[in-house]
Amino acid sequence: MTESIEKTSVLFVCMGNICRSPTAEGVFRKLVADAGLAESIDADSAGTHAFHTGSAPDRRAQAAAERRGFMLSDIRSRPITADDFERHDYILAMDLDNLEVLHEHAGDEHSSKVMLFLQFADGDPQSEVPDPYYGGSAGFERVLDLVEQASRALLETLQSEIKSTP
Repeated sequence: MTESIEKTSVLFVCMGNICRSPTAEGVFRKLVADAGLAESIDADSAGTHAFHTGSAPDRRAQAAAERRGFMLSDIRSRPITADDFERHDYILAMDLDNLEVLHEHAGDEHSSKVMLFLQFADGDPQSEVPDPYYGGSAGFERVLDLVEQASRALLETLQSEIKSTP
């Protein structure tokens, strides 16, 4: 009889789900796969607003990510749903505005799942992943720097949790 493994599920959230959260999903997904943990950890992304539903990530985000070996082309924008609060173990906001929106929708039952993504990036005083949408390419590079740092730390946290689970 095969034992069922319950996956830990992480949802990354920004406003439109075309820059920061799909970048975080793509980076984290690759780190998880490289660590051999794709059977144990799942990643997804969503937006608090449905501005870009069905759209691929911003071409600048895709280009910056691809230069670092991360692929975002298969990700499509979608709004967060009530089901996301049930389904995901971690719901990680890119900034304080989206954190507030998520807490408003989470209710008491799921509020503990909602936190800022950069809480995992030890040593970086910046609490928010800045929105690069209206800026130049340097903004997308900065987002990747922050996302890679926080993703590595998040993966270490989840690896510890997986090891301590009987």
